[in-house]
Amino acid sequence: MAAPPREPRTGRVAPTGGLRRRRPYGKALLYLALVAGAVPTLLPFVWLVRSALMEDAQMFTAPPEWIPRPFRWSNFGEALTAQPFGLYFVNTVIVAVISVLGTVITCSVAAFSFSRLRWRGRNVVFALLLSAVMLPYAVTLIPTFVMWQELGALDSFIPLTVPSWFAGAGGGVFNVFLLRQFFLTIPFELDEAAYMDGASPWRVFWTVVMPLSKPAIVVVTIFTFIGTWNDFLGPLLYLNDEEKYTLSLGLASFQSIYITQWGYLMAASAAVIAPIIALFFFLQRYFIEGVTLTGIKN
Repeated sequence: MAAPPREPRTGRVAPTGGLRRRRPYGKALLYLALVAGAVPTLLPFVWLVRSALMEDAQMFTAPPEWIPRPFRWSNFGEALTAQPFGLYFVNTVIVAVISVLGTVITCSVAAFSFSRLRWRGRNVVFALLLSAVMLPYAVTLIPTFVMWQELGALDSFIPLTVPSWFAGAGGGVFNVFLLRQFFLTIPFELDEAAYMDGASPWRVFWTVVMPLSKPAIVVVTIFTFIGTWNDFLGPLLYLNDEEKYTLSLGLASFQSIYITQWGYLMAASAAVIAPIIALFFFLQRYFIEGVTLTGIKN
């Protein structure tokens, strides 16, 4: 058996098979860089939680204090009872669920047509659809408001939910693009096998493509849910009755021209974002997988 090759100067055995030893401190440097990048990201959240447990006078001291003295846990209870946040929560969940269902169904159908079906002018229509991303939201704001006003849909959830049932409306263009890119990663041989067994395009969509696209569907669900949950401008424009307010409008009620109840505002804000954080932690595996595979074709 031939001796392993040695480096000419040092005489050490050279690595074979293209394998190299990893430096022992490489992973430590990687973790250190990730922690350094995470600190600025988490700092606003830490400031929010710390402020939610403080009195207003301590909140704006200079230099800033990070530990509340004393801990005002009562801010959460008083903030959530100062306004009917239970009703606001129900309203927000209704709007979010309807919007998520509409976005997932219509955007997935549109993405299936652009990625798995062949029809004349498909690429041209898709390019026109993507061009809508460059249209600022402010350009369509007044015409959209006038349209809902003429339809008599103001002060209702219709303007906040119905657009999600039309792929391309609101943030639907991005979702159509994301789902289309993910659908392209699914082998076309599966479609051909289903068609040979007599399946229709609808059956291929529901039984072949959609079950394999769970990560992408989760990504669209999270994006849509967060966008609807945090939406402030839409409810502000279309809702007048306080019984139909969403959580974002409920948070704004702690601010006025003359005074702002900062302790209540911070406590209520921390409670409002808690469901979003919980949703991400439960679905983060699918979220990361969906975002990773979206840019891969075949």
